[in-house]
Amino acid sequence: MKLLLKAVTIVSAIVATQTSAETWTLTPEGSHLAYGSIKKDTVGEVNSFTNLSGRVSADGKAEIEIDLSSVETNIDIRNERMIEYVFRKAGSATLTAEFDMEEISGLATGATAIVDAEAVLSLAGTQVEFDAEMFVARLSETTVMVSTNDMVFISTEDAGVNAGVDKLMELAELPGITRTVPVTARLMFTLDDKKAEAAPTAAAVVETASLAGDPKAGKKVFRKCKACHELKPGRNTVGPTLHGVINASAGQVEGFKYSGALQDSGIVWTEAALTEFLANPRKSIPGNRMAFPGLKKDTDIADVIAYIQAETQG
Repeated sequence: MKLLLKAVTIVSAIVATQTSAETWTLTPEGSHLAYGSIKKDTVGEVNSFTNLSGRVSADGKAEIEIDLSSVETNIDIRNERMIEYVFRKAGSATLTAEFDMEEISGLATGATAIVDAEAVLSLAGTQVEFDAEMFVARLSETTVMVSTNDMVFISTEDAGVNAGVDKLMELAELPGITRTVPVTARLMFTLDDKKAEAAPTAAAVVETASLAGDPKAGKKVFRKCKACHELKPGRNTVGPTLHGVINASAGQVEGFKYSGALQDSGIVWTEAALTEFLANPRKSIPGNRMAFPGLKKDTDIADVIAYIQAETQG
């Protein structure tokens, strides 16, 4: 299942390589989806799925299907136990994603790019949201390779398979199996012969986009903020709650200890002030303690501000 997540992000990257929004189909030959596990604290193993399928549609939606019965652990009885107890005889898992066409306007043959992708893994009634950084390479006019740029780690608890892992430990009489799983992927995609109806290019989408932020899109962007900030009143964590932050004076949330630089800044968090700060916190207010480097895209900034306002101020 962890592997699936990887696949999704990959597919998304493919879409971005064609501004004419043609469709792409996953090529099983050359594609590889693998995950690792450690048992008894010191014994490492690499497993994989051998049957993958998927495509990227003309509107930028990617879907990868993993045949769970194709899991290969190199031990037949363990394959059977994985299918029965971990995957709960689900048959297949699906990884879906939508790719931001603004990330890549098009790649020439031989060119590469690093892209961010968001995915949702669906397995036996459990859904896991997942972000990944992907490496995309245009190998030819009709072939694209997408791979994980960094190793990705998936929690068995998030994937809903802890009970299955417990059963494997019981059957194999093992003292422990790691509950955080590293995943890597290499997916090959081929351009379909039949061209899909052209969709708007990234440039066109940007040109016609509304200046107002999209709260729905901002909810996804806010995942980058959740490690340090809550939206509920009075919920200070690593950073102060962001409830009521729009048009509030900086450094005034009760119960949170701010840096002197931010508390004495005299800033009022208007949309313009937040936009400048979120683009580069350290440059906007030198000496503040916020470690986050900032959001790269103006659309992400507008969207996350719209989301915060919608969630906390109606």
